[in-house]
Amino acid sequence: MPLNKEALQLEPAPSSVARARRWIIEACEDLGRTDLIECAELGVSELVTNAILHGEAPVSIRVRGTVHHPRIEIFDASRRPPVLPREPASYISLDEVDEADLATSGRGLAMVAMSSIAWGASIERGGKVVWFEPARAHHDEYPEGVIVGDLNPDSSDWTPLPDSMIVTLCQVDVPVFQSMLTQYANLRRELRLLSLSHDTEYPLAGDLSQMFDTFEHQFPPATLAKLAAGLRETGPVSDFAFRASPRSSQVFRTILEMFELADTFCRSQRLLALARTPEHIEMQQWLLSEFLNQADGKDPTPWSSRLTRSGHSNGC
Repeated sequence: MPLNKEALQLEPAPSSVARARRWIIEACEDLGRTDLIECAELGVSELVTNAILHGEAPVSIRVRGTVHHPRIEIFDASRRPPVLPREPASYISLDEVDEADLATSGRGLAMVAMSSIAWGASIERGGKVVWFEPARAHHDEYPEGVIVGDLNPDSSDWTPLPDSMIVTLCQVDVPVFQSMLTQYANLRRELRLLSLSHDTEYPLAGDLSQMFDTFEHQFPPATLAKLAAGLRETGPVSDFAFRASPRSSQVFRTILEMFELADTFCRSQRLLALARTPEHIEMQQWLLSEFLNQADGKDPTPWSSRLTRSGHSNGC
């Protein structure tokens, strides 16, 4: 499977379940993991049906994780977390599965659990991702779901440091900035789930995840998400500002070094998530330089000025 394979967007219709099944079969074949097809197909049947009947559009399916531990993810726009039935479901072969029956009987998530080595959900500001790592065969074990993410997106327990200042960013390329934030959010969740499910096999995922936790004490995800939401109302170029303390500069420098390690990890472990693009790297370096320069009392330098060879513009 190409590492940049896009998610499959699904219509809120019963035909999407069969389409998702065909897609996941092809995905398993592309990965060379035909041993996972039966459990993958069964889990996708339930989760896509559940998302269509009980979630909110848009709905999509994608594969993340690694080649050795692929993780199938179903996204929908509802933030309501899944609830696992108390009693395990008895085994039903794939040929006997009826999607509507699974969705209404409450047995569906139990069957996902019994067809996976791990499963759970990531609750985000824009919806949720319900995921599972398919097993090679259906089993009687009943792994507990792992629920992570932004469980209370409206709360704000972050207090800026007393010496915080306003950093102004001028003439920002909004699509690139939004793409950078999306890549960060996807990578952050990817590393967190890998560290929870396979910490002994991927110790670097745990180390990077802890470093991101430190970074987010200074730059909370909720703040970045609100910023991204505000940018959606602007045009392709915009000015905006954020609050940060000069004491956060070392954290900022360190997180950029962590991004380099994460890029290498994505490639060396065949992580089924994208590394940063050259534009992401360039913008992150520009953000750091603006942070440091403005902390020294210098005027903002517009993002667009990097495209010119003669001098800088006069700020915003």
